[in-house]
Amino acid sequence: MKNDDYLSSGVSLDAAQQVVKQIKPFSLRTRRPEVVDNFGGFAAMFDLGLSSYKDPLLVSSTDGVGTKSEIAKMLGRYETIGNDLVAMCVDDLVCVGAEPLFFLDYISVGCLKPKLVESLIEGIAEGCVEAGCSLIGGETAEHPGVMEDDSFDLAGFSVGAVERNKVIDGSNVELGDQIIGIESPNLRSNGFSLVRKVFLEIAGKSLNDSAWKGSESTLGEKLLEPSVIYAPTILNVLKENEVHAIAHITGGGLPENVSRVLGKSFNAVIHQSSWETPRIFSEIQTLGSIDIDEMFRVFNMGIGMILIVPPNSTDQVLEELTKHKKPACVIGEIVEGSCQVEILR
Repeated sequence: MKNDDYLSSGVSLDAAQQVVKQIKPFSLRTRRPEVVDNFGGFAAMFDLGLSSYKDPLLVSSTDGVGTKSEIAKMLGRYETIGNDLVAMCVDDLVCVGAEPLFFLDYISVGCLKPKLVESLIEGIAEGCVEAGCSLIGGETAEHPGVMEDDSFDLAGFSVGAVERNKVIDGSNVELGDQIIGIESPNLRSNGFSLVRKVFLEIAGKSLNDSAWKGSESTLGEKLLEPSVIYAPTILNVLKENEVHAIAHITGGGLPENVSRVLGKSFNAVIHQSSWETPRIFSEIQTLGSIDIDEMFRVFNMGIGMILIVPPNSTDQVLEELTKHKKPACVIGEIVEGSCQVEILR
């Protein structure tokens, strides 16, 4: 089949080659010394033997950005959701104490537009630089006739490593442990199907409207704020501090994600009054007439990660988080129970 014939079916091989050339500088920016130079090959290679690990376990995670991509498409702004993609993956890795090593992306599009893909990958590369991992490979797939021309979707895949004797799995959680919540100033990448329904359908707002009365940001700017990447800070905390469990607060919110790291004989009691919930959440709740329990099941409600620590480690962990500009506070404690999360209001 000739290239022209393939082009007539909606796939541009020339655009694909252009994308490959455009993304190489972004990949080089993220390069770690363990990466084996093989750009453009069929598979990427990473030499774990060059690292300092003695008895490492490899840890993997995959995720996407959900329908936050629709907000980016509506605004024609694609530079931040790549950062979200990295955050969703690497912050899962660090929940077992793993350092993110490398990252791969998958981008599917209806029609391959090199500038769009370049913006997405630039954001992914920036996220990788912040997370300390290498953007080692990826795939961009054009799907004419299956996806609309302006449609796209993102998926990310990350691999990390942790010493076998330093895995954090929640088995050390004890009665009386303190729950530290690390603040999230925004929605990150969860609940956007409900967010779009509330703001755009129920409230009839435009993304160019003010986010709320008195806000200096438009609604679109507020919704596209990039996710905080917590992994590097948490790895620094783990160097000198005892941490019994870590939970990434994504879909399912505090109730579902904290329960994943509790032992069968413990409950987590969380005090909502211990932190200030960002305004975006009250706007969603009010405009959508959403029950508070549902809000806590869908959204992070201002807490992006939690650390469960023994009481004698609390002050030092909070000090370390503050040093790395990650505001945090004690939001609860571990009590006897049956793997339940109770949120007191």
